[in-house]
Amino acid sequence: MTDTPRLSLPLLSPSQAQKHVTVNEALARIDGLTQLTLVSIDVATPPVVPVEGEVYAVPEGALNAWAGQGGKLAIAVNGGWVFVEPRRGWQALVLDRGLPAIHSGADWRLGAMTLGASGAGLSVGLVEFDQPMGGGPTVTTAPVIPARATVFGVTGRVVEAITGGAASWSLGVAGDPGRFGTGLGMGQNSWVNGPAAPVVYWDATALVLTAAGPAFTGGLVRFAVHYTELFLPDPV
Repeated sequence: MTDTPRLSLPLLSPSQAQKHVTVNEALARIDGLTQLTLVSIDVATPPVVPVEGEVYAVPEGALNAWAGQGGKLAIAVNGGWVFVEPRRGWQALVLDRGLPAIHSGADWRLGAMTLGASGAGLSVGLVEFDQPMGGGPTVTTAPVIPARATVFGVTGRVVEAITGGAASWSLGVAGDPGRFGTGLGMGQNSWVNGPAAPVVYWDATALVLTAAGPAFTGGLVRFAVHYTELFLPDPV
C-alpha cells in the first residue's frame, strides 16, 4: 500500500530518499482536507495563480491543469495541485454558495443535511440576489423560490436607499403581499428578517415588493431566501 485508505496520504517506503517530500505532501493534504472548505464545486478552469491551501471540487470536463481530474478534489500546493478522490460521507462547506455539502460517492450533494443508504435526503437551500427597486408601486423578482421547496423565511438588507416617496414597503408573494414583512424601512442598511410558518411552493415562485404609498423609483435590496428540499432515492 502506497497511500492511506481514507485520505490518500502518501506513505514512506523503506530506505526512501527525500523523505521530507512525501511527509510534506501528506501534511499538505491533511491541511487541505481537515475542516474541509471548497472554494467552488462548479469552477472548471483552475485559477492562474493558486492560493496556497485552497481546495476546489473539480467538475467533469475541467480544463488545463485539472483536465482529466473530474470528480476529485484539487488542493493548491506549492504553486501546483494535488488531487484527492473524495469518499461517500465526506462533508464540506462550499464557500461560493454558502451551503454545506455531502459527497454521495458519485458527486457533491449541495445543501445536504442527511444522506440515506438509498441516496434520499434532506437539503437546506439559500438563494441570494440583489433586486433593483424601480418602475412602479410593486416590484416582482424573478422566480427565486424553487419548485417543491419548503420556505422558512426571507431576509434582506437595503444596499442603496429606496426612493420614490413611499413611507415603507412590504415583502411577500402573489396573493400574500406581507408574508415576509410589512412596514419595512427605506434607508440604506434597513433590513427585513422575515421568518414565516413553513409553506411548500409547488411551482417556482417570485417575491413581490409593494410600496406603501407612491411608486418605487430607485434603490437596491439584497435578499436571501431560506428553504429546504428533499432528495429522491437514487435510480435503480
